[in-house]
Amino acid sequence: MRSIRISGPASGEGQAIAWADSRSPRGGSIVRKRPVIGIATQTQDAVPGQTPLAWVMGQRYVHVLTKAGAVPWIVPLLPDDLATVRAIYEQLDGVFLTGGVDVDPAAYQEDRLQLCGRSDPPRDAVELALLRWALADHKPVLGVCRGIQIINVACGGTLYQDVGAQYPNAIKHDHIPGPNGPARDWLAHPTRVQPNSRLGSILETEELLVNSMHHQGIKTLAPGLRATAFAPDGLIEGVEGCNGQFLIGVQWHPEELADTQPPMRRLFEAFVAAAGQ
Repeated sequence: MRSIRISGPASGEGQAIAWADSRSPRGGSIVRKRPVIGIATQTQDAVPGQTPLAWVMGQRYVHVLTKAGAVPWIVPLLPDDLATVRAIYEQLDGVFLTGGVDVDPAAYQEDRLQLCGRSDPPRDAVELALLRWALADHKPVLGVCRGIQIINVACGGTLYQDVGAQYPNAIKHDHIPGPNGPARDWLAHPTRVQPNSRLGSILETEELLVNSMHHQGIKTLAPGLRATAFAPDGLIEGVEGCNGQFLIGVQWHPEELADTQPPMRRLFEAFVAAAGQ
């Protein structure tokens, strides 16, 4: 784990790290070890004024990690140069898998259905590589929304390509933000959490309201994973590893709720704490 010096206002400490206070009792500078967390980007066709293609990353994912005391490392999508990705991985203490476009069905050996949305095969390849390395090395992993899905795929599971069309009696899960849609922190439905799970012990509740911005979901749970949270229709909304590694995935977007809901904040604090060990 890297050592990073934090020294007074010039470090931006008071702005970037709102939850983790790193000042010494006497007000002086200290050296604190902050775990480095990798976050893969996503391909975007073009950014105005720039030559396509572009790699993008939502700022909320970065801010939630810095507030929890971590140093985010943005990982480029280099599926044809995994040696470079591996070199980056070697600097990481944990891997954060964020939301985004659909996981390509080819990743779990299924044909694409018409209702499957846009995918990003380079992102799939890089995230699957990061995940498999992290699983082998027992590095902490946290996945949100698409992140829980890629965890399940990496471990050998499959996905519903469209929950509304494929999952019987599904409630509405795709509350997609937009001009006429809800805000990203809109609480869409309750989720039941298994009390005897790591997720349950972190959240300290057996039920909570969550936001919901997905149309895909876990179909076949992968071997080695345990379902830890469920939507009212029974769809899996949380998973964790069974071997003691910090490996947690949730189907909602806790980064949008962490500033106002203590259970969501605790999830990121627990992840960063595990990466710092």
